[in-house]
Amino acid sequence: MIEPLVLVPGMMCDARLYEHQLLHLSRERAVTIAPVTQGDRIEDIAALLLDQLPARFALAGLSMGGIVAMELIRRAPDRVTRLCLMDTEAMADTPHIAAAREPMIVGAKAGRLDEVMRQAMQPEFLAPGPQRMAILDRVYQMARDLGPDLFERQSRALQRRPDQQSTLRKIKVPTLILCGAHDALTPVKRHTFMAELIPGAHLQVIEGAGHLPVLETPEIVTQALRDWLAL
Repeated sequence: MIEPLVLVPGMMCDARLYEHQLLHLSRERAVTIAPVTQGDRIEDIAALLLDQLPARFALAGLSMGGIVAMELIRRAPDRVTRLCLMDTEAMADTPHIAAAREPMIVGAKAGRLDEVMRQAMQPEFLAPGPQRMAILDRVYQMARDLGPDLFERQSRALQRRPDQQSTLRKIKVPTLILCGAHDALTPVKRHTFMAELIPGAHLQVIEGAGHLPVLETPEIVTQALRDWLAL
């Protein structure tokens, strides 16, 4: 039986984040985008999703989507057949990072979402190259479409999220840790650490990508996911 694939988008992103993966991987299996737009805590988001998702599924998430994915496998380890964590973070917000979210929340509520998103997702977080701004413009447009209320709720969820290091140590399914070499938001060393926590996990670093390899190097990511799904 070919298990369905569930893709979890990052903060202020929707299905457009996974455009290439949806187009190509859905030719081989059912692919679902799990929205991270409901719930005020990571735990609530995961609980609501589990009511909607298939009985068993392969699971991949990027950035905040990876954080939600870790909570999903913590809550329902028997339902997740394999796991891919991309450009994400297993540890909870430090007090400094949690506090730094506050002025961005205030700015978004005051009608400055575009300005806030340019602070939250900067060019330096992606790999250098001419496509940088075009990719960021796509992300900013997704954020505009989703709106400032969601920015506040997702920011609050990230501020209060649980540490998942103990969850990673208990994972028993084939796991891919994937990240961009130029990711300055969640650097490679954090992914190396996550891969070391998960028994048998494979770490893949994409040289031509930063924090958004699904958009920066979509063909490479799709092939990496295809290989992981074949394990």
